[in-house]
Amino acid sequence: MGEYFIRRTLQSVVVLFLITIFTFGLIHAAPGGPTSMFLSPGLSQEAMKQQAENMGLYDPLHIQYFRWLGDILQGDLGNTFKNNLPVADILWPTVKNTLVLMGVAWLLTLIIAIPWGIYNSTREYGLSDQTASFISYIGFAMPTFWFGIILQSFFSIELDWLPLSDMYTMGKEGDVGDLLMHLILPVSVLTLGFLASYLKYSRASMLEVLEQDYIRTARAKGVPERKVVFRHALRNALIPIITIIGLDLPLLVGGAALTENVFNWPGMGRLFVEAASGREYTILMALTLLTAVFVVIGNLIADILYAIVDPRVQLGKGGKSA
Repeated sequence: MGEYFIRRTLQSVVVLFLITIFTFGLIHAAPGGPTSMFLSPGLSQEAMKQQAENMGLYDPLHIQYFRWLGDILQGDLGNTFKNNLPVADILWPTVKNTLVLMGVAWLLTLIIAIPWGIYNSTREYGLSDQTASFISYIGFAMPTFWFGIILQSFFSIELDWLPLSDMYTMGKEGDVGDLLMHLILPVSVLTLGFLASYLKYSRASMLEVLEQDYIRTARAKGVPERKVVFRHALRNALIPIITIIGLDLPLLVGGAALTENVFNWPGMGRLFVEAASGREYTILMALTLLTAVFVVIGNLIADILYAIVDPRVQLGKGGKSA
């Protein structure tokens, strides 16, 4: 297990290094540039050139990359081009806000979807199973922004039961009760989207395992159905579910740009859209890199959970420990 963990960690470090190169190159290959923000009728070309030189934009790309990477390794995410504000001061509050929104939606999904999917696998095509399938179809087919607008129109405008947008009501910043009221609508939108995939995967995974020979043997021996499901089948059925969890983990920090923009939630998704519109490349690189870090961490956690759930994952060729 130790060697497996070390090998996966070293692979993750190499992947992160390659991601930094790709992120830096991709952002600098995007149309436009930071200097386009300084275009105005009263600004001379000399002034624009001087501003770009002060920002180091005329240095060779590899020099800019290693300077940026060195700053990142020291915890310095750089400054914005427009206002010269530290990117970290802008980024970290939005990370916290996104973690609150996405974390609540994600945990609520896991609490609902996995037990429900397991239950439906033991009662295939029953009322509960058909209801879950209907919810999944809606979640896959319904556009996120449209569903959010419908909820706002009904619960906020027509009934006036819930806040229309934002994270807090003005003057109630820090009020937990007010935060919970503002969470209901965006969390409902996100949870529906998550449920669509988690219900399908947990049910399909359990059905596949329940059809295996060793499950039929356990039933033939008179093992109680509850023990067959939870002791014999569930552990092997967790592999695909762990895969989905590992892939969705970056969403906790990456956020949902459409949902955050519809509900005016001050998170990373909305910040990304604003930074892209304003060509704030330092913010875009920080957001992209942070999301990539969570992608790698999510995959690393999934690999470790694979090894815990199924020790055969740790075996290499010839059955020897990797």
